[in-house]
Amino acid sequence: MSVKVSVIIPVYNPGPYIEDCIASLLRQSLPDDEYEAVFVDDGSTDGTGERLDRLAAEHPHMHVVHEEPSGWSGRPRNVGTARARGEFVMYVDNDDWLGDEALERMYDYGVANGADVVVGKMAGKGRPVPLELFRTNRPKATVDNAPLIDSLTPHKMFRKDFLEKHRIRFKEGRRRLEDHVFVAEAYLLASNVSVLSDYVCYYHVKRDDASNAGFQRFDPVGYFTNLREALDVVERNTEPGRLRDKLYRRWLRNEMVERLRAQRFLNLPEDYRRELYDEIRAVVTERMGPGVAAGLQPTQQVVAALITTGRFDDLEAYARWEATIKPTGRLESLEWDEQGRLAVGLTAEFQLDGAPLAFRTEGGEPQLDLPFGTETADALRAAGASTRATVDKARVGLVVRERSSAAEFYQPIDFTVDRVPVVREDAAESAEADDGFRMVLRGLGTVDPGTAAGGGPLGPGIWDVYVRIIACGWSKAARLGSLRDETVDKARRAALSGDPRRLVMPYWTEGHGNLSLDVDCATSWITKDLAPLTPQDVTVTDGTLALPVPLHVAGEEAAALRFAPARKGAVPREVPAVIAPGDGGAVLTAGLPAAELAGAAWTLELGVPSARRAGPRWTRLPVGLRVHADGRATVARASSPAPRARTGGRGSLPRRIMRRVRRAFAKA
Repeated sequence: MSVKVSVIIPVYNPGPYIEDCIASLLRQSLPDDEYEAVFVDDGSTDGTGERLDRLAAEHPHMHVVHEEPSGWSGRPRNVGTARARGEFVMYVDNDDWLGDEALERMYDYGVANGADVVVGKMAGKGRPVPLELFRTNRPKATVDNAPLIDSLTPHKMFRKDFLEKHRIRFKEGRRRLEDHVFVAEAYLLASNVSVLSDYVCYYHVKRDDASNAGFQRFDPVGYFTNLREALDVVERNTEPGRLRDKLYRRWLRNEMVERLRAQRFLNLPEDYRRELYDEIRAVVTERMGPGVAAGLQPTQQVVAALITTGRFDDLEAYARWEATIKPTGRLESLEWDEQGRLAVGLTAEFQLDGAPLAFRTEGGEPQLDLPFGTETADALRAAGASTRATVDKARVGLVVRERSSAAEFYQPIDFTVDRVPVVREDAAESAEADDGFRMVLRGLGTVDPGTAAGGGPLGPGIWDVYVRIIACGWSKAARLGSLRDETVDKARRAALSGDPRRLVMPYWTEGHGNLSLDVDCATSWITKDLAPLTPQDVTVTDGTLALPVPLHVAGEEAAALRFAPARKGAVPREVPAVIAPGDGGAVLTAGLPAAELAGAAWTLELGVPSARRAGPRWTRLPVGLRVHADGRATVARASSPAPRARTGGRGSLPRRIMRRVRRAFAKA
C-alpha cells in the first residue's frame, strides 16, 4: 500500500521533550503502513540519536537519518522531504506533538478538497497560535479570502508533488524566518489551501526551559535581513496594490509593530530596544507604502506612525500606557437551558491602570484618548494615522480552553456594545469634555457540551472559561467568574450531558474563584456540592428513599445509590435510582431494601453516570442511616466524605470514620 503521509521531524538535542512527539506519532489513527515518520537527527549529542535508532528498530514505519550538524532546521527538513515516500509531507518540530487523528483527518480533508496545502487547527501551550483562522473550517482558502497569512509556521501538510513541481525548499543555514519564506511561497502558488478547524491537529509547545529556537533573542540586523526575503516572495508573486499591501501588513503588524508595544517592548533592555527600533524603521521606510499601515487597527497605526516619524521616546511612552490596559469580565448569569446548554451571561470592558478605560468624542466621532501632547498628536495626524476608536466594530468572545492541552474553542454568543457616559476630570475646561464614554460589551453565550469542541463534545477533564475582548487593535483575554453577580452562586448546577451520559459541572477554581467546567468528574467538586446535605433533607416513605441533589435535569435521569457498610465485613448494597426535576434542583429517589439492610448502619454513596468508567462514579454523601429490625430507618449525619481506603492498622482513617458514624447513630 502506498504511503499517504510522511512526517518530517528535524531533531537536535531535544532530550526528554521528544517523547511526547514520538508517543503522538505512534498513536496515529492511520494504519502503520499508510504513514511514516522520518526523524532527521541534525548532529544531536544528548543521546537522542541512539533513542531514535531503537525506535526505528522496533517500528518499521519509523525512520532515522543521521546528519552532521547544520545549525538550524532548514536543511534537516529538506533532507527529510527528499527521503519521504508519502503523497503528502507534514512538518513537526521535535518538542511538539500531534492529535491522535491528525494525519488521517488532514489527509482525508486535503484529498476531498484537492488541496496542495492543508492547515490543521493548532493549540498553543505557552505559545501564541492564530485564533481567527480556526474559527471555522475553510475548504477553499486563499490569502485573499482567509487570514492564512497569520499562520506561517511550517507545521502543515503539503502535497509532495506540488513542492517538487515548484521546487519549494527551505532556505538552509543558521537563519531566521526560513519557514515564512517557505510557507508564503506555498500559499501563493497552491491551487487550493484547506483549513481544518474542527479538530486540534497540532500542539505547539513552549518548553519549560524556554529553549525553543523561536524564543531566543535574535540579532535585529540578521532577522530583518531574512524578513526582507519573505517580502521578496510576496513581491515576486503579486502585483502592486491591495493584495500585496494586505500581505505585507502581516509582517508589519506581527514582526514589527507588535514587538514595539506594551510590556513586550518594555521588557527588553534599553539598548536592545533602540537597536530593534532602528532596524524596524529601516524596513518600514524602505518597503512599506502608505497603504500597508492604513489597513492596521488604530492602536497599531499609532505605533507605525511613531516608527516612520522617528519618535522613539513617544513610542516608549505609548508602550507604558498600553501596558496598563487589561481586560475584565463579570459573570452576570449562569444556567442550563432545556436543550442541555449552559447559558453564560457576561459584561466585559477594558481597564486602564485599574479603572475603566475611557474614550473621548471629537466631531461626533469616538477617539482614543492617547497619552500624548499636542505636538505628537499633530505628528500622528500628519503621518496619516487614524486615532478613531473603532468601538462600533468591537467584539466579545466566549472561549473554553482545555487545561491539559491549551486547545481553545469559541462558543456562540450574542452581544451588544454600549457606550456608557463618563464625566471627565477636565469637564469644566472643555465644552466637549463631558462627551467621554466607556465601552461596555454585554453578551449571552452558550456552551453546549456536546458540540463545544469545534463541533464535537468536550473531552473529559477541566475546561477553563475565558472572555476575549477584540476592539481598536487590542485582543485580550481574561478568566471569567471571579467577578460575578451574587445570584450566580445560587444558580450554579452540574448537569448530565451526552450519550453516554457524563457529568458536566461548572465550578470555581481554588484561590481565584474563576469559572471552569469539570467534565466527567475530573475534580472532587461534586463532593463539595453535596456537603450541605443534612439528615433532615432525607426522607424514607413506604420503602422509598428520597433526597435532594444539586443537579440540573430536564427529565428523569438514571443513577445509582450504594449503601456502604459502617462495620467491617458487611457487603455493600447497590440499587438503581432516578434523578428527576424538583424544587430548586433535582430529587433522587431509590428503593430501600430494608430486609437486606436491617440491623446495621450504612453510609450512602451517590453513583452518577460516567462515560469513561465501566460503571458509575461514586461519591460518598454526608448522611447515613440505620435500618432497624422492624424495617424502620433512622437517618443521621455521617462523617465528612472521604475516599474508600484499605482497612486495618491502629488509628487508620476508615476505622475512625466508622467510629464517628456509629456514635452519630447512637445519638440519633
